[in-house]
Amino acid sequence: MGLSRDDTIGGMRKLTVSDYQALAEFRYQIRRFLHFSERAVQAAGLERGQYQLMLAIKGMPEGVRPRIRELANRMQIQHHSTVELINRLESGGYVRRERAQDDRREVLLALTPKGERVLEELALHHHEELRSAAPGLVAALRRLMPEKGAKSRG
Repeated sequence: MGLSRDDTIGGMRKLTVSDYQALAEFRYQIRRFLHFSERAVQAAGLERGQYQLMLAIKGMPEGVRPRIRELANRMQIQHHSTVELINRLESGGYVRRERAQDDRREVLLALTPKGERVLEELALHHHEELRSAAPGLVAALRRLMPEKGAKSRG
């Protein structure tokens, strides 16, 4: 049975109450994890963005250099906002700027030993929290993404 014109918006299927419930549940599960994260980061004396930047430095994809442009892109923030985060982290002793060996004009970012310690502790807490939150997150995501061939919820 095809969709009628009343069942679509701009060529896309209209959402059902069940779809809205699934979206709301997924957002709730994400918010629960983010709330945990904000509390853990604050307890460590950092701002949320500072933790995310340190994690981005440590977790850069292979072959991608930890430069301001790449970090801003990974975090989806403006260049100047990234510089401000780096400045605060650098003054706190968490990160340092270094010149690239192959191109001395290029500035790379690295975690200091202090930054490594703090990041490791926070990342361990986040990893454990994700382990406990995973069933709820996965269930909510599955509600949003029905398997192909499955009938849509009504």
